[in-house]
Amino acid sequence: MSTALYRRYRPESFNEVIGQEHVTEPLITALTNNRVNHAYLFSGPRGCGKTTSARILARCLNCAEGPTPNPCGACDSCKELSRHGGGSLDVIEMDAASHGGVDHARDLRERATFAPVRDRYKIFIIDEAHMVTREGFNALLKIVEEPPEHIKFIFATTEPNKVLGTIRSRTHHYPFRLVPPSTLSSYLLQLCQEENVQVEDGVIPLVVRAGGGSVRDSLSILDQLMAGSQQQHISYDVATSLLGFTHSGLLDDVIFAFAQANAAEVFHAVDRVIQTGQDPRRFVEDLLERLRDLIIIQAVHGSVESVLQNMSADQVERLRQQASAFGPAELSRAADVTSHALNEMSGATSPQLHLELLCARILLPASEKSIGAVGARLDRLERRVGSLVEENDGNSSRSTARTEHALSAGESSAQSMKRPPLSAPPLASAQPAQPAQPAQPAQPA
Repeated sequence: MSTALYRRYRPESFNEVIGQEHVTEPLITALTNNRVNHAYLFSGPRGCGKTTSARILARCLNCAEGPTPNPCGACDSCKELSRHGGGSLDVIEMDAASHGGVDHARDLRERATFAPVRDRYKIFIIDEAHMVTREGFNALLKIVEEPPEHIKFIFATTEPNKVLGTIRSRTHHYPFRLVPPSTLSSYLLQLCQEENVQVEDGVIPLVVRAGGGSVRDSLSILDQLMAGSQQQHISYDVATSLLGFTHSGLLDDVIFAFAQANAAEVFHAVDRVIQTGQDPRRFVEDLLERLRDLIIIQAVHGSVESVLQNMSADQVERLRQQASAFGPAELSRAADVTSHALNEMSGATSPQLHLELLCARILLPASEKSIGAVGARLDRLERRVGSLVEENDGNSSRSTARTEHALSAGESSAQSMKRPPLSAPPLASAQPAQPAQPAQPAQPA
């Protein structure tokens, strides 16, 4: 049985934590200057490194060469707190979701009075700290406010506002954030290379999107794709079907059908969504994201890669072609209609009906009297007029070419008629014939 990916690659030092430099750098400085506080509060979304950073901090404090920002990794404490270690007796991890009552808080307070078994500090890591009851926080208040010198507290929570204010005011609060997509994409590609797994274009952006900026969730999704891949290769089709996202080819067909106002092709794509068992709401979400990308491409013009960082050059070029088929007002109205339909689909009894109505509204801007609908109609008229002008220009250029060709042919024939023959014989000079003189009568003798 293989270990989960997020456990195999759990960071063991602050330098290995990604996307949390605003937290790791101050902690490294505090360890370097030996100004470590007695209590810390780590808050942030799930899977962004709160508990891992708490273990790293405990590892730095109890290292044989510490306190140090770079644990040696060779002493007993570092080995026990590593990703493959079984835990240390002087580092107590508690899950407040099941140990948040006042009795558990009193038990923790009594255990805190004892000196460490072996290491320098006895460190309490309280996960899900917002689940501690008010009475439990009150039981911990005194020892958190004035702990013995050998005690350190680290609270980790996703909801810091639920932590008692008197506890929160006695800690150093470090808010963790979701990891940016560019940083997370680079990290996932690095892990795939280390695992000798090949991924097709577009797979990593899907994993990052499904993970929502959480490193642990993204690694769990990538681990699932690796487990279900064949020959160490993750295909785009497998990723879309497993994660439930809409295939990019289907989105391309729908976008081009909207641009051409081809209702038959649009509703044929909707039928494909329903027949393949996809979630209509997920399809609308993917369609809204595609419209957002097209709006960005129209607005930015150049250097789109700096904004759409998770897309390859081929994908960007394909989106440029799609964006050129719409006017700005058309895209803006389509995005507004899609966003409104997405809000209405939450809790709807018939999502398919809302999806079909959404497509009909995008295809028929004349059915509305809003400013966006008028702008969309003007964009369509401009495209039609432009296509007619181009067609007329093409026809006129072709007719002009034919006329010029005919004129040139006529001129050449006229010149050939005026030119004398090359071998004409010279004309003979003949005198005009004199009329015959009448005979004179004979004179009498």
